[in-house]
Amino acid sequence: MSKVDLSVNIGPLKLRNPVMLASGTVGYGTEISEFTDLNTIGAIVTKSLSLKPRKGNPPQRIVETPSGMLNAIGLANVGVEAFIKEKIPFLKNYDVPLICNIAASTIEEYVECTKILTGEETIKAFEINVSCPNVKEGGLQFGNDVKAVGKVTEMVRAVTDKPLIIKLSPNVSYIWEFADAVKKEGGDAVSAINTVVGSAFDIYTKKPKLFNVNGGLSGPAIKPVAIAKVLEISRKVDIPVIGIGGIMNWKDVIEFMIAGASAVQIGTLNFIDPTAAGKMVGELEQYCEQMNIKRISELTASYDIEE
Repeated sequence: MSKVDLSVNIGPLKLRNPVMLASGTVGYGTEISEFTDLNTIGAIVTKSLSLKPRKGNPPQRIVETPSGMLNAIGLANVGVEAFIKEKIPFLKNYDVPLICNIAASTIEEYVECTKILTGEETIKAFEINVSCPNVKEGGLQFGNDVKAVGKVTEMVRAVTDKPLIIKLSPNVSYIWEFADAVKKEGGDAVSAINTVVGSAFDIYTKKPKLFNVNGGLSGPAIKPVAIAKVLEISRKVDIPVIGIGGIMNWKDVIEFMIAGASAVQIGTLNFIDPTAAGKMVGELEQYCEQMNIKRISELTASYDIEE
């Protein structure tokens, strides 16, 4: 029996350990359940759901880059109704908190999705993906406008009592201002970071490698960026942060926690080794034992930076 307490709190949400599976990298859980025992991890975040089903962008939708991956899937998903009918029954078989990621093109759609899903007992929290084009405001991303992020948080908060996490974009000057807006409007936590904007070209055809031209860069290439953003939020705003970005092993998890993360999400690594997240839990426990850490939550924001 281990003496280490691996449990962490993200606002009102209690997880058995800080290892979560990131949205868009494990589908709706069915796929990865063949490789990892979902009952051993902290939480699973569904791929983004929109009100109606979405086909997403045409291929090519994924491109490998040095130490990373560009994706422009275009939020392809089954839609809320099919999710409730076809996906939730499977997830009920597992004792793992299910966090529902929601994407939308209007504030009303965010609200409507949350309202429909909040009645589902299996869903323990919501993660709102604000890196979506705001159709009513000329296609600018919600996540790049502090006022819009505040408004989305406020409106979604009004329709659910469940823990509310806002997933922040790194493609802004001061990410802490967005975390502050989330806190002021009643959000329980922020996820940081979503992907960084990137492009790649074929030098022979002179055409973009992605059909969509731009995509979201993830993987080890963005880890230092993500850690800097987590650190910035942690030092400026009193709100739990879930660290995301290029986590490839247990050491990266510890690094994110030292910088200020209460928990982390594993993303790109799931494509490389779908068994990795499950193994990390034991490795984190060993590290804590070795370092004589009784509770892993003590690591959060344990850095010592002189002002």
